Amino acid sequence: MSQNLGLEERRAARRDMMLNGNLLRVIPVVALPMIVTMLIDALYNLADTYFVSQLGITATAAVGVNDSLLHLMRSVALAFGMGAASPISKLMGAKREDEASKVASTSVFTCMMVLSVLAFIAYIFRSDFVIFLGATDGAAPYAVEYATFILISAPFTAGEVTCSQTLRAEGSTTYSMIGMVSGCVINVGLDPLFIRTFGMGVGGAALATTISKAISFFILLTPFLRGKTLIELRFKYFTPKWEIYKEIAKMGIPTLLRSSVMSLSAVFINNMARLFGDAALAAVSVANKCARLVGSAVLGFGQGLQPIGGYCWGARRYARVRQAFWTCTAIGAVVAVVLSVVLFILTPNVLGIFMDVEKDAETLRIGTIMLRTQCATMFPHVWVMIINGLYQALGRPVEATILGLSRQVIFLIPAAFIMSRVWGVNGLACSQAAADVLSLIVSVSMVIYQMKKIKMLKDGDEPPAGYGLAKKMG
Repeated sequence: MSQNLGLEERRAARRDMMLNGNLLRVIPVVALPMIVTMLIDALYNLADTYFVSQLGITATAAVGVNDSLLHLMRSVALAFGMGAASPISKLMGAKREDEASKVASTSVFTCMMVLSVLAFIAYIFRSDFVIFLGATDGAAPYAVEYATFILISAPFTAGEVTCSQTLRAEGSTTYSMIGMVSGCVINVGLDPLFIRTFGMGVGGAALATTISKAISFFILLTPFLRGKTLIELRFKYFTPKWEIYKEIAKMGIPTLLRSSVMSLSAVFINNMARLFGDAALAAVSVANKCARLVGSAVLGFGQGLQPIGGYCWGARRYARVRQAFWTCTAIGAVVAVVLSVVLFILTPNVLGIFMDVEKDAETLRIGTIMLRTQCATMFPHVWVMIINGLYQALGRPVEATILGLSRQVIFLIPAAFIMSRVWGVNGLACSQAAADVLSLIVSVSMVIYQMKKIKMLKDGDEPPAGYGLAKKMG
């Protein structure tokens, strides 16, 4: 009884913070662990790239190609994790915690089974798969070696992502941060051990990532097993019913389409870069990873908006939803401008960490153009993600999908194709920045309309049709 009382007290405290706390304090509390989590996710790839880069540009290109494989696996996991996050946050805000536990448990266990099956199929055809991902003839053997271990990590990737998203949805982002940080530290420690000491090369980097993801998953699972969370993750709550899968699918399917198509667009960019050789392929890989690292420092505010907005929307506190959005925008703008200016200035130094400046002069030149143009459009990129976080919080899958696809697919693929034809590899390097500007135009028009619609609602009003939750789940 005392344990249940403690759980109810924690739920009440979390609810009070989300609904009544000062947003200038609440947003960093919720967003900071998420920012760290996203930084750690970016560091996973950078760690492998750094140690593998010492084996040469071809090995670096092979790891870059497998980024798309990692993203495809995460796309499936995010479909379940983020698909469940929106109803979980709103159920918590509406004081329906038992149903939230059923949604979370069903999401985690189903995802682990589904991703394991898909990875097994990909493992059988991995030699052809890496060619599809954009590997050159020289990089293909290294890419197969790396992909082998990454596919083995599928169940751990599924568990890591879904558990992290579940913790984020209930607002317990510190636990999520601890799990992700632990995995990254272990990965960085194992990389030189497997690559150099054991002489495993590219495969050693992938094995280090696999082991670190497994450990990260079990660390993330620990607070659930110890009863430290607001949501209970137990097999007894596994409820494979249509009502639950339907709610997960509302945001899950758009997330899957958005993330997987983004991964496929990365495959397209890799294949475009392959036409210009290993130097261009390596430059695209390294520059994107460096931009993602800095972008993660501010994109967490967009992800941090989702649980706050979901809580407030579920509690019918519409004015606070608007306040949370604009506060996230202001904080994100300041951080984005400061970090992007610093990275712009230090671009050659940062890229020089991953390549030999004298031997790889062309790779450095292409990477510098790509990274600096992305720095110039960092705030547009961040604001699009914050707007996307708003639509996720409201449970609006169509709008979230449009915003998610605009940057990486709708505008990027045509921009990369046209600009590379007109300006060659330099045009390809600038295509992401062009896509960022175009996606901002679409996002601004959408958020103006949404803010007007929310402003018309008074606190306590019934949410508009299409914005609510199912009456009963499970």
